[in-house]
Amino acid sequence: MSHEKTAIPDDLLQLSQQFEAWRGAHPPRARLPETMWAAATSMARQHGVCPTAKTLRLDFTRLKQRLTEATPARSAPAQFLELLASPAPPPAECVVEVESSRGRMRVAIKGVTPDWATLLRAFRETAG
Repeated sequence: MSHEKTAIPDDLLQLSQQFEAWRGAHPPRARLPETMWAAATSMARQHGVCPTAKTLRLDFTRLKQRLTEATPARSAPAQFLELLASPAPPPAECVVEVESSRGRMRVAIKGVTPDWATLLRAFRETAG
């Protein structure tokens, strides 16, 4: 497996130089100012937490935690949603009469759509 180095984006490289300059002017283990953390979280949003933490030499977990805290939480999904239906049309009514030499059938239907093929097949089978 070959290990390819990925190019560091220019804006992240410039911020890295600012971090190095700050580190050179302050004692080791000094706390980073909030403005620098804000810039780091902005870069992490653009380029990802891992590449940003690695380039800026920051603790991955702390950067990720700050990024999560800085990102506004999404509003919770609705717990209740009212659906308003349009008024239902009145149920359909129909009367079907079928007559043949074998007999006669009268069907009165209200509120449902019948399966006409099945009704006619049943009529033919019982009338004979």
